Amino acid sequence: MSRTADLVGVAWTGLTARKVRTILIMLGPIVGVAAMVGAVGLTESAKGDLKQKLSQLGTNLIIAQAGGTFGSQNPTFPADAVHRVKALSSVTGASATTNLSEVIAVPTEGGSDFYQAFPVPVRAADDDLPNVLEVPMRDGRWLNGADTRLHTRSAVLGAGIAKQYGYLRGENRTVRLNTVNYGVVGVLGSVALDPDLDNAVFVTQWAAKHDFSTDGKPNQLYVRSKPKDTQATADAIPTAINLGGPDQVSTKVPSDVLKAASQADKTLQQTALFAGLLALAVGGLGIANVMSISVIQRSSEIGIRRAVGHSRSKIGSQFLLESLFVGVLGGILGAVLGIGIVYLVSAFADWVVVIAYQKIPIWMALALVVSIGAGLYPSIKAARLEPLETLRLG
Repeated sequence: MSRTADLVGVAWTGLTARKVRTILIMLGPIVGVAAMVGAVGLTESAKGDLKQKLSQLGTNLIIAQAGGTFGSQNPTFPADAVHRVKALSSVTGASATTNLSEVIAVPTEGGSDFYQAFPVPVRAADDDLPNVLEVPMRDGRWLNGADTRLHTRSAVLGAGIAKQYGYLRGENRTVRLNTVNYGVVGVLGSVALDPDLDNAVFVTQWAAKHDFSTDGKPNQLYVRSKPKDTQATADAIPTAINLGGPDQVSTKVPSDVLKAASQADKTLQQTALFAGLLALAVGGLGIANVMSISVIQRSSEIGIRRAVGHSRSKIGSQFLLESLFVGVLGGILGAVLGIGIVYLVSAFADWVVVIAYQKIPIWMALALVVSIGAGLYPSIKAARLEPLETLRLG
């Protein structure tokens, strides 16, 4: 066994001859690397899905809400609030909605009791809402000027309430708002930046004014700004609406909530990375323990080889090579397992798969270092055994 190839062959044979022991030793590196690959991959995939949504929906949507000083029970904006907001140079689009109180939306006669106990929000909206939200229609069409001119009682369902009502694409359907029947003309797509809209029924401002005795004034605005001026626009909107008066206007940028969620994912990622490092450390202790026991169990083999002239360095190198193989194989299997977990979870969660392939070699190298470090003591212990001492151990 004078050549390196012979030494590698003996070390490999030492591992494959004891498959169960080898698998147990490799569990530490496997779990550690898999945990780190999975932790970073899953959080990055979740953020990748978030980034994709934000790139589609934009981060420049602002929601303005009328505060209590506009009215004690049901505060509303001035009727020309949209025009006031559009006067801002950084605003590219605005749409108004009105939350209608004391309006019960019922899909069928049999569901009236349930929907009276759990009322569906009904909103009056203008023609521009889907364009400002940048959300396509899932089915049919949106409310338009013809509905107002012809005084048609048309309604559009949010994506969530359409599913709850059991709405089928293209079917003729009516929904009863209080005592008035409205024909469903379309279903709005899902609004990720304001999920409340998914569970609402939309009607025209004319219908709200004539059937439900509202004053036609909005209480919520959806505003699109220039991408780089979102926060400045959100700060300017209250003044544009109340003209510097005391009336309260609250604004929020819903994409900020999604960005905050990504920061929470980063904290979770760091925690999971720490758990992976802990698994590697525990695995290193397991490697040192099992290989130390292996030295005792293989004392006869060591004694025979020492008796026929093998040096201490070659005996120690064999056990060190076994630790190296454990680190390499454990790192590879852990990386494959971690990548598989990311793909599997992303498929179920409908996420965009993002894997930090450039970091995987670093984690595999870390597993290798831990394995070699853990194998040093057993290697030195094996190298120091004398032939006569192995008879006592064996």
